[in-house]
Amino acid sequence: MIDQWIRLFTEYLQIEKRASVHTIKNYKKDLHDFCEFSEQHLRKSIAAVSYADIREYLTELHSSSYARTTVARKLSSLRSFWSFLTREGLVKDNPFQMVTTPKIEKRLPSFFYENEMQSIFDSIDTTTPLGIRNRALVEVLYGTGIRVSECTGLNLADYDKELGTILVRGKGRKERYVPIGSYAMDALHVYLTESRPKLLKAAKEPAQAIFLSYRGRCLNDRSIRKILNKLVDDAAVSSRISPHVLRHTFATHLLNEGADLRTVQELLGHSDLSATQIYTHVTKDRLREVYRNAHPRA
Repeated sequence: MIDQWIRLFTEYLQIEKRASVHTIKNYKKDLHDFCEFSEQHLRKSIAAVSYADIREYLTELHSSSYARTTVARKLSSLRSFWSFLTREGLVKDNPFQMVTTPKIEKRLPSFFYENEMQSIFDSIDTTTPLGIRNRALVEVLYGTGIRVSECTGLNLADYDKELGTILVRGKGRKERYVPIGSYAMDALHVYLTESRPKLLKAAKEPAQAIFLSYRGRCLNDRSIRKILNKLVDDAAVSSRISPHVLRHTFATHLLNEGADLRTVQELLGHSDLSATQIYTHVTKDRLREVYRNAHPRA
């Protein structure tokens, strides 16, 4: 029964909510984890789960040292699942409505300073096809602020070199055009004309993705993360890197140079302005500059 309910819920996410593959994967994992806990500890059917059972599950998560963000995500997944079951008349009540989500400490997003970004670019060996690809990859991620899932979904037809834009498919399959800077365009030109054709020779069939692996296949999320970690090690930059750190860096640098919040929201593909407001922090250098220029006694 539960497998059938999860299948129906997955179809609902795909068709009605237009959720991404990554989001659906997380939902299914959270649901299966709870089902496994229910079978081993509660010994009752999913339809009979009560508020007290949920509290017991939360206690188990906290004792297992799960981060608050992970607990909040699991609760959100389960609450959405039970809301779906209630709407479809498969269960009578949603016990998760009575459970409050744990407060999550808001942290400033990590980002690189401009000199750190330059160190990363300088460390890339562009004498090899993979090095040329890596340079173009970092230029595009930093120059557009797109998510790693959006980057892996970029096809050749999505890049308009005449207009200097890329067509990005974001969360909920929403499409948006993002301008791409001259540095990224130059790096892409070298990669597409010199490096990509060489990588494509290893493929069994032609690939439409812009960024390819050494086997001529589309780069996936994990591969991009490994590439970025290697580049940071080579550049001897102390900060940690991830595709999202480059996204944070993109937004931070724009705002520090005077871009308005609405424009950054549009570029990042945020549906809600509150999601963009985490980037309104400023660097110490920017704070000092504003203070010196604005205060009469500075």
